Amino acid sequence: MERKNQTTLKEFILMGLSDDPTVKILLFVIGLLMYLFTVAGNLAIILLIQIDQHLHTPMYFLLNNLSFAEICYITTTMPKMLWDLSSGDKTISFAGCMVQMYSFLTTAATEGALLSAMAYDRYAAICHPLHYTILMSQPTCKWLLAASWIIGNLNAMVNTAFVFSQNFCSSNKIAHFFCDIPPVLHLSCSDTFLAEMGTFIISGSIMITTLILIVLSYFLIVSAVLRIHSVQTRIKTFSTCASHLTVVSIFYSTAIFTYMRPSSSHSTGKDRLISILYTIITPFLNPLIYSFRNKEIRTALLDILGRKKHCVL
Repeated sequence: MERKNQTTLKEFILMGLSDDPTVKILLFVIGLLMYLFTVAGNLAIILLIQIDQHLHTPMYFLLNNLSFAEICYITTTMPKMLWDLSSGDKTISFAGCMVQMYSFLTTAATEGALLSAMAYDRYAAICHPLHYTILMSQPTCKWLLAASWIIGNLNAMVNTAFVFSQNFCSSNKIAHFFCDIPPVLHLSCSDTFLAEMGTFIISGSIMITTLILIVLSYFLIVSAVLRIHSVQTRIKTFSTCASHLTVVSIFYSTAIFTYMRPSSSHSTGKDRLISILYTIITPFLNPLIYSFRNKEIRTALLDILGRKKHCVL
């Protein structure tokens, strides 16, 4: 048998979004503004929750940690992408690619688990208001937070191990702007069937389980709200869930489309476009969704701005 000449790759090249200099400048400016807004917006939500005593509730404890996870989430990909666009240096070391994938998968799965915990919080508040303080006690909130990060790290640990246990011996050009599972596996010269099935099962199990918990929570919420006779009370109750449902819809639709498809259906252009939605657009929209569609956040912000204006005068 003839043995193939295999060499161990020491670095990868991220092909990015475009090679056109004009387009790269435009992408850098837009990307930088979106990154700064996302970080600033989520930091503002965290500060508001810390400052305003009225927001020291389980719901906002989880939102506070979701905002922190969003900052970590977008930071795993955007700074490297912006550096590549500005410097033209598209290389990333083997270890750097592994760390980026691990960090991205951790924060992505953690965000999904936190969204599930927030759905449970809404269920407890609406369906069991008299027992809410017991169901969402401080120890319970801390347990939900810890469980979310544990799930995120286990997801990243297993999937990263599956991907980087492969042999990479030919091309080192990743047709993407960050080290995601499908484009990195595409470079492998090994049989990737077991790795693809492993990542599909692990990521799929987490996504489907958390999504089922969210759907079940909202099914029970809707059932409880429909028993309320007052239309105005129904609308007010549903409005408390509107922001969360919007974020869930965007996050899960793009994630499922990316990771729950067979490898044969992946295409470079389509995958890049979808990945922009879940890595950049979703974290960018979240502060807007939770500020403009959340009455208590708006009230807290206006209250702080009003007090600051009064102090200046």
